[in-house]
Formats: sequence, C-alpha cells, structure tokens
Amino acid sequence: MIAKGTFDVTLHPEPPYDDAGGVTLARVRVDKTFTSGPLEATSTVDMFGARTKIPTSAGYVAIERIRGALDGKRGTFVMQHSGSMHGGAMSLTVTIVPDSGTEDLVGIRGSMKIDIKDKQHFYELDYSFG
Repeated sequence: MIAKGTFDVTLHPEPPYDDAGGVTLARVRVDKTFTSGPLEATSTVDMFGARTKIPTSAGYVAIERIRGALDGKRGTFVMQHSGSMHGGAMSLTVTIVPDSGTEDLVGIRGSMKIDIKDKQHFYELDYSFG
C-alpha cells in the first residue's frame, strides 16, 4: 500500500561535538507532525550528521519513532534513515525497522521516500503487513 502526504518539522540542533579539519559532527533532534494523508501522527527523530567544508557534501544517520494512526490503525513504528549529499546530489534511504510495529501496526514493513519542494516536506510510505 502507498500512503502519501505532507509533514511539518521543528529542528532542535545541538552545538557540534567534534571537529577535525573542518568536518564537524553534530546531533539534531527533529519533531515532525504528519499533517495530511492517511498517516496521522507525530514523531521524534534523533539525527547524527557530518558536515564537511564543502557546503554541498554531508551525511547523516537517524532513528525516528512514529506515533499515531496509519489508515486508521493505531500504534508506533520505527524508521531508520541513512542519507548523504555529494556535490548537491542527495541519496536517502528510509526503511521501517523490522518488527518495530506496536498495537495495530505489528508486522508493518516498508520504506519511505521524502521530498522537499518550496520548503514543504512530502512523504510517500510504501508499506505492507506480514
């Protein structure tokens, strides 16, 4: 099944905790609210990132717990993010952590695409149960 919609983000960056040769490591907490589509939920993302001296190159990993309802099924599940940018070209993989679903969402699996256009965040969640 495919769920599509939008979400809002609130960033809570922390100061960098490591810097070597102009490559900084930092943590960011992100609060999300899924505002349209069949996913009616909030989430908290704990992100660790590396920013390089080249503004168009960076990388991050993150874990996100989503709480709410998906097509009316209530519960939580966890997403795992791995993203990089090289020369401005983005690469992002976001997958549901196996066996992380709770309540009505037990057995959920799949992946999510995230797109940002004109400062608006869009998601496409490709999921199944099994």
